[in-house]
Amino acid sequence: MNRQLKNKLFTYATWIAVILSTTILFFLFGVILWNGLPAIDFNFLSQASSNFGASSGIIYQIAGSVLIVLFSAIICLPVAIGTAIFKSEYVISKKLHAIINTLIYSLNGIPSVIFGIFGLILFVNILGMGISWIVGSIILAMMILPTVTLSTYHSINSIPTVYRESSLALGLTKWQVIRKVLLPQGFSGAVTGLLIDVARAIGETAPIMFIATAFSGVAFPNSFSEPVSTLPTHILALAQQATNPDALQNAWGSSLVLVTLVVLFSISALCFRLKHQTISKR
Repeated sequence: MNRQLKNKLFTYATWIAVILSTTILFFLFGVILWNGLPAIDFNFLSQASSNFGASSGIIYQIAGSVLIVLFSAIICLPVAIGTAIFKSEYVISKKLHAIINTLIYSLNGIPSVIFGIFGLILFVNILGMGISWIVGSIILAMMILPTVTLSTYHSINSIPTVYRESSLALGLTKWQVIRKVLLPQGFSGAVTGLLIDVARAIGETAPIMFIATAFSGVAFPNSFSEPVSTLPTHILALAQQATNPDALQNAWGSSLVLVTLVVLFSISALCFRLKHQTISKR
């Protein structure tokens, strides 16, 4: 088999893989859209749920999901940026670099349910913080920390060395170089990684099911120590009432809203990245 034929076969195989994965993706979106769209109206998006979620709307579920991921992003971002700067600018030893990389990748590979059990044991049982949305935000922040850290690190590390050298030659201190040169250039990578991981975190159920959420009977929290209701746990509760047509219809509608939020966060990450690239090229 000559090289030209191998290249053609590889090209065809790549196109087949792309078409197959795209078809599956659009099929899933189509099914959710077809089944969920009839449930969507103003009342569904603006009213509180009743009858264990089988009736009325999902306003508190939407608010709870957004609240948890918003605070997880606030908690995660400064820690991720600090870790990335330390790894990029202060760690010289290759051995220490390897240890840090191992820890980051290991944390990224932990199953989400393990984070939930850890939060239940440490924050709920040992520290006595109870089932609250802030505990869920802390656990989700721990989950998304590795990806945001790596995204920020690669963004900072891709800045040409001449930027650092020129800044130091002008008399700037190391902290001034980090604050005025590296952070502005690397911030886009941090935000992009954060938005992508927030899109992932908003659909998580296992990490927050036993530490931050209640399946019904809760409104918007008035303090840090109260639970919330989220879209994933709401869908899980409705799925257990599959014999009830109204509950099943609301489950499809909630799924469509959740997928829409995920898509919005993903598109926001893409737009932010493209905007920053356009500004950088000017």
